[in-house]
Amino acid sequence: MESTISSSSSRSVSPSSLSYPNSPPPSLPQVTVVVSPCAACKILRRRCVEKCVLAPYFPPNDPIKFTTAHRVFGASNIIKFLQELPESQRADAVSSMVYEANSRLRDPVYGCAGAICQLQKQVSELQAQLAKAQAEVVNMQCQQANFMALICMEMGQSPQASPLQQSNLDNFTYIPMSFLDDNSNFGSVWEPLWT
Repeated sequence: MESTISSSSSRSVSPSSLSYPNSPPPSLPQVTVVVSPCAACKILRRRCVEKCVLAPYFPPNDPIKFTTAHRVFGASNIIKFLQELPESQRADAVSSMVYEANSRLRDPVYGCAGAICQLQKQVSELQAQLAKAQAEVVNMQCQQANFMALICMEMGQSPQASPLQQSNLDNFTYIPMSFLDDNSNFGSVWEPLWT
């Protein structure tokens, strides 16, 4: 008897091998997720449903975005407009509405059209300046070609213009201009006139 007692007492029992018939398995603590309403529903003071059309585009941490759009367009118009669009275009539409609303608050008469007109005016002015600068560059190239031709004629050589200079020369009308050379003699050189 003693041998059986000693053999059973030498056996160790692990806690995992013990089973409790009526106890539930250990589980993680319950975490409750609190979903904050979107900025639109928070401002409109209504319950934000699970499939709220406005929630993906007006997050709760950016209420100014919806406030601006709501002030100009109104909530019902924003919702109607978003429902008519496919989901792939809604984010761009919201960005456009917020941009237009900000522009309307700055300029109630013209909105973003005023900014667009101003930018188009700047573009046309810059294009005119660029065309003028390009004309001046071509004019200088032609003057250089004329002076080279004059130097070659004075040295008794035939003038040779590069193909680029020759094409530039073809676009101009030349008028004679009197000048005083180093020998105090009057001569003439052809000066290009922009046509």
